[in-house]
Amino acid sequence: MILLLLGVLLAAQIVSLFFFVDERSLAVRAALGFEAAGRAASVARLLEEAPAELHASILRAANSPLVRFDVTESPQVQEADHNVAGPVEDRIRRLLGDQFTREIRVDVHDVEGTIMPLSHLSSEMAEMHVAMMRGDLSALEMSVSIALSGGDWLNVETRFERPPLQWAGGSTVTFVGTAAVLLAAGFWFLMTRITGPLRRLAVASERLGRGEDMEPVEPTGPTEVRDLTAAFGIMQQRLTRFVEDRTRMLAAIGHDLRSPLTALRVRTEMVDDTETRDALTSSIEEMQGMLDATLSYARGVSATEAFERVQVGQMLGDINQTLTTPVSLAPGPEVSVSVRPFAFRRAVRNLIENAQRYGGNARVSYDVQGEVLAIRIADDGPGIPDDLLEDVFAPFHRLEQSRSLDTGGHGLGLSIARGILRAHGGDVILSNVPEGGLIATLTLPIDTAASVNGPETAPGDFRPHPEIEYRGTT
Repeated sequence: MILLLLGVLLAAQIVSLFFFVDERSLAVRAALGFEAAGRAASVARLLEEAPAELHASILRAANSPLVRFDVTESPQVQEADHNVAGPVEDRIRRLLGDQFTREIRVDVHDVEGTIMPLSHLSSEMAEMHVAMMRGDLSALEMSVSIALSGGDWLNVETRFERPPLQWAGGSTVTFVGTAAVLLAAGFWFLMTRITGPLRRLAVASERLGRGEDMEPVEPTGPTEVRDLTAAFGIMQQRLTRFVEDRTRMLAAIGHDLRSPLTALRVRTEMVDDTETRDALTSSIEEMQGMLDATLSYARGVSATEAFERVQVGQMLGDINQTLTTPVSLAPGPEVSVSVRPFAFRRAVRNLIENAQRYGGNARVSYDVQGEVLAIRIADDGPGIPDDLLEDVFAPFHRLEQSRSLDTGGHGLGLSIARGILRAHGGDVILSNVPEGGLIATLTLPIDTAASVNGPETAPGDFRPHPEIEYRGTT
């Protein structure tokens, strides 16, 4: 914006200079023409009032290097050019007090061909004239013929050059440099008052999206930016209140449902028929498991755990040690990320256990591409049909159609993992490998700044990060 505004100002200055130079040239030519007209009128009046024997002396005294006077029987100007010489003729008539009783002819024309100083100039004057005009001689010539009372004509011939543009290089460079510095400083101050609050608002939006606790953003900057910041503060309060209300509601539902389930379990023990009692007990346990899984999903999505900075390699090693069947963990670079440790470990563990359960094994690797951490969990299982790669992230969606919880689970593992990763500013995607197997790729910004400056990702509308290579994605 600064460069654009400076360019516009420069263009405006160039246009103004063009008109200024033209008006300056016109003003100088008009002044010279009026001066010559005034001298011509004075000489004509003097010739008419002085004796004839003094005419020669008057003409010699009136002549100058730039204006020549002569008295002849016929006019030098044969036809007057009324289109361009009207002001000069009017000035002569006013000075002579003439009411169109005499004829005055004025002709103004460009000097064609090679222009040299006036022939009657001395050599010193000619050299000085050329130096003053910087060697660029572009002249106009004005000839005036005034009818005298005695029947003769006073002929006046003068030439004046178009003045060259006087350009002081040092002063111009200083002026342009000073103006550019002052304009850049002014615009920089103006832009920082706009971009500074917007940058803080962007960081606050990212932190809010990741569920971090933060103070309200102080409204600063222009009125529109302050209004935007105030609206963001109101939205922050409403979202926080909404999440808190939902969390309390789920906790209340979980508490209220446990009591009837416990009562049912007690009454089931009083049933005499063993087969009926076992069926009722199994149904109650399934309901209890679904209730616990639902509350666990809700806690994972709306967690209030504080963020901590952890070493990725060490964290993955700790997870591997807690698994019933350890996985193959490839070494990676030294990198730390800011996460909610418990929630993030839970997401990684869910994906590893899914790979072990449905793929038979799991191989974990991680690397850094740009400002993004990528953790890949691969297996050698049958994979997932391409048209169902996104559907499996829906809550309670199970590819295994049996009612056995041992083989199909509740269908919340992937939903919990994606909810946790997106709350951290990252995501989870699944991709089939052409050679066989499935890869779950977890992406996570290394820091908040990287997340703010990276591509925008709305929940439910994941777009792959341009700096990450996804093998076999559809």
